[in-house]
Parts: sequence; C-alpha cells; structure tokens
Amino acid sequence: MSTTGQIIRCKAAVCWEAGKPLVMEEVEVAPPQKHEVRIKILFTSLCHTDVYFWEAKGQTPLFPRIFGHEAGGIVESVGEGVTDLQPGDHVLPIFTGECGDCPHCHSEESNMCDLLRINTERGGMIHDGESRFSINGKPIHHFLGTSTFSEYTVVHSGQVAKINPEAPLDKVCIVSCGLSTGLGATLNVAKPKKGQSVAIFGLGAVGLAAAEGARIAGAGRIIGIDLNPKRFEEAKKFGVTEFVNPREHDKPVQQVIAEMTDGGVDRSVECTGSIQAMIQAFECVHDGWGVAVLVGVPSKDDAFKTHPMNLLNERTLKGTFFGNYKPKTDIPGVVEKYMNKELELEKFITHTVPFSEINKAFDYMLKGESIRCIITMGA
Repeated sequence: MSTTGQIIRCKAAVCWEAGKPLVMEEVEVAPPQKHEVRIKILFTSLCHTDVYFWEAKGQTPLFPRIFGHEAGGIVESVGEGVTDLQPGDHVLPIFTGECGDCPHCHSEESNMCDLLRINTERGGMIHDGESRFSINGKPIHHFLGTSTFSEYTVVHSGQVAKINPEAPLDKVCIVSCGLSTGLGATLNVAKPKKGQSVAIFGLGAVGLAAAEGARIAGAGRIIGIDLNPKRFEEAKKFGVTEFVNPREHDKPVQQVIAEMTDGGVDRSVECTGSIQAMIQAFECVHDGWGVAVLVGVPSKDDAFKTHPMNLLNERTLKGTFFGNYKPKTDIPGVVEKYMNKELELEKFITHTVPFSEINKAFDYMLKGESIRCIITMGA
C-alpha cells in the first residue's frame, strides 16, 4: 500500500484522564517495527475491561491512552520478520498472544504465552518499549497491545488472528475477547455432554457466551444465576432455561441448585468475579463427576474457601483464561463456527454507534443497557 513505511495521520478516541469522555484527536501512527503489523480498524466494540481501566479503579493509571481491544480490521503493512501476515489480510487483534516459541505455546494444554500474555501495565510495544502513537510529538500510551479505538493501530504479530475474509467484521469483531472467554470456558474446559445440566453464574456478556457454549454442546438444562432479574428474559435467547435470583431465597444458592437438580448440576461456569459466586459455583456441582470452571477475575485479597471433602467427593475445580483458546491457532476456528451457523453472534450485538459517538457506547454499558455495542470506524 502507498502508506507502507510512512507515518499515518488518523482519528483516535483518546482518554486524557480517568473517567472523562474520550476525545477525538488526530494522532500520528508510526510504521510497524520488528514482528509488528499495522492494521486499519473497521469495527471495534466496547468490553467491560475497557471501562474498568478507563475508570482507573484498582490499578496504576496510565494516561493519555487509547483503549479498545475487541475489533476487526485489515492489515495495512507489516514489519520486519513477519511472515504469516500480509497487507490485505482480514484480522482480529487480540489482547493476549501466541509467540509460538515458549513452553506454553508448545503445550497443547495452555494458551498463556510467556512473551505475549495479557499485560495491563504496558503502555508501549514489546520490541522497544516505545509507543507507536503520538500527538504533536507527545507519545500516547497503548492498551493491552491493541488500542483499537483508533482508525489505525500497531499490534505485535503474535496478537493478530488471520480469519476468513468472507466473515463480516462488524459481527466477528466481538469474538476477540469476551465472547471467546465465555464460549471456551464451557466448550473447552467444562465440556458438558449432551443432555447434561449446566449452571451459569452471572449473565453479562461473558456469562451469556458461556450459556451459548452450553447450548451448542446440547446441554439439557441451562440454569442462569444472577442478582439482576432484568437479565433473565434476554438470557432465554442464549438457551438459558431456568433462573435463580439468590436474593429470592433464604438458603445458600448452592443448596437451592442441588435441590433443583437432584444433588447438583453436572457443570457450572462462574462469570462474575465474586468470590462468593466462585464458591457457590463449585459447591453446586454434583459429587462424583461435577466440574466447576472459574472465569471471573477476583479482587486481589480474596481467598477461596471450601471444605476439602467437596474435592475428595470427586468434584473438580478448574480455572480458565480466554476460554483456553490459543489466539492465532484457535480463534479462526471460532469465526468458522459462526460462518457455519453453529454460533450465533447477532444476539450479542444490542447497539451500533458511529466512531464519532463512541462515548455513547460507554453510557450504554454503564447503564447496563448493552451486551455489545459495535463502533463503526470512519463514521
């Protein structure tokens, strides 16, 4: 392309300080360096993780910054040493990566790459620690190595999944974070058998994706647990058949579920980050074969407490990161599930806004009105 090797000037939504509306700015995006690619972002979506770091709650604030990590786009140019991607490829940038060389990448059982594992503190690129974004010579920090709230971004090639060019980027862009996290927690980790019962704790975007995984797997009963009853009607679209609001019961929710299911569910997936929900999700699975999977991120001082007999009675407790999907190897296959009509993405997308109105996406999420809001770049 004619822009190869050149600085690109484009629009980006910059966060100058915590909790303040993003500001549309003209930024300069430097060419990709070694093992990097520059991507023209066509569609991006807002994830709760963006909001969490935008609010700067509980971590070191790093501003000014360009957020965004769920997106779809087209490779504009590639840096030195990039052999598996070329200009014109349709891609999803991903917040975690796959270098292909470390013990985790060589293991069939792990997706937690030593080099490119999620890092929320890093504001520059791995190659040299520098930012590829600037305004009037002042560097703007990256976020999760993706920074997709910009018309162009630079990403390490190990964090870029090449996908089917026929796949609509305005739909499959949501595959690159929350959807795959929940879907994979069920399909890859809990692995319910056809006809089994599955409990989903938390019916936000990740929980609904976990329910979608249970639906795809052919679960017989999908029980949704949430403190917000407004979520129950929406969750029916994702295969959830029964609902439990812990506030409506005077006994522990694990006991309520055990009574509903003749001793406990076959599988449970926890998607809240609440330590109480994690313990409940484990204790509500059936002895002998029950498997509980933890997805939500707890507070740093939380401690998981349960009686050892719950484990000795042959219940299994597992954790997962990004649904156990390897970004480059496995995410193209998730896109194919959508293309083959196994996976339904449209029902996750509740709102669409032009890039110029990106702050509306934050409003929808803060009010609890959206599952996913697609942001159309160049609009």
